[in-house]
Amino acid sequence: MSTIASRTFRSTPQRDALQTWIAIVDLLTQDKTSAARTELLAVAGVAASVIADQGPKDAAIVVTCDGPRTRIYCLYDDDAIEGSDANEDVLGFDPLKGDWRMSLPCLADDLAWVQDALNQHSSRITARDRDAAVSTDDGAVATKSQALVFDPKGFLGP
Repeated sequence: MSTIASRTFRSTPQRDALQTWIAIVDLLTQDKTSAARTELLAVAGVAASVIADQGPKDAAIVVTCDGPRTRIYCLYDDDAIEGSDANEDVLGFDPLKGDWRMSLPCLADDLAWVQDALNQHSSRITARDRDAAVSTDDGAVATKSQALVFDPKGFLGP
């Protein structure tokens, strides 16, 4: 199982969706100019749309790389203004090290156009239905209905 780092960004109305994406890009690229930064900025409009639709409110933007996995959530409305649950601290590792990938959670109704728009700019940045979870094994997607369910009767014996 890989290590997971989690960050939570204040979004609307504290900052607009595009400003939120830029803050996320700054965190991931550690404010360095790079090919990864260019690729992330190329999808800014699409990512801002996903953020504006509150895709990353309860479902994370997931970034995988040769190091720890990064999960990014956004706060909205009063939670964004108050900000006590926000954590926008710098990561202690390079979240885009090696063969990195990113999965954006979006509304099911928007999934097709978001995937098409992302494909025009990047093969590393993809979209998934926000009601789907990213597997901790290999980045594969599983729906919430496929999640494991704890059965306490199995521990009690016959």
